[in-house]
Amino acid sequence: MPSHRTPRFQLQRLTRWSDREPRRLFWPWVACVMVTNMIAAMAVGIPMFVGIARNMAAFAEAHPERATVTSGPGHYSVQIDGPVPPDLMLQPMRWFVPLVAIVAIVSVLFLAAAVVRRLHDSGRRGYWGLLPLPFLVTGMIVFGQLFSRIGTGNEPPDMAPFALMFGNNILYLASLGVLIVQLSRPSDPGPNRFGPPLA
Repeated sequence: MPSHRTPRFQLQRLTRWSDREPRRLFWPWVACVMVTNMIAAMAVGIPMFVGIARNMAAFAEAHPERATVTSGPGHYSVQIDGPVPPDLMLQPMRWFVPLVAIVAIVSVLFLAAAVVRRLHDSGRRGYWGLLPLPFLVTGMIVFGQLFSRIGTGNEPPDMAPFALMFGNNILYLASLGVLIVQLSRPSDPGPNRFGPPLA
């Protein structure tokens, strides 16, 4: 395999913001980062879900009058009647939002320079790569604030932050779509203002 097609080649270029990068090198790197991202997200999410399930099972055992437990080959279900103490869910979830934010930030850092080089390859400025960033940051902040309010009061939840997050997510997906279209454009066949094509 040619050295420029390996992840090691891309790792050596993490801070190289100049030059160009053709689609044949860019998209395999994106796939590598996304697979790593999914593995990291599972590593963050699975312990949280296991902790919630463990807490619910312990609550059902301590309060059998409020719980219906069904189990069989390949399944286990706990149904709680009435309100559940928020700590049953919040305690295992306390690190979820910060860890998801860290995974997202690391993914952005691993892709940033490659995105700029890919945009350069089709004659576009690297600033196009910033398009989804404000919506990603806003989504993380609003999600963190919403998450911190779970179980903190008996009043009905304020739906305005949910509406803000929904609108922000739509704008994020739209901006990401625009960026993907720009990243998918063909390479300029010869030298452009960002230099010659990568050999």
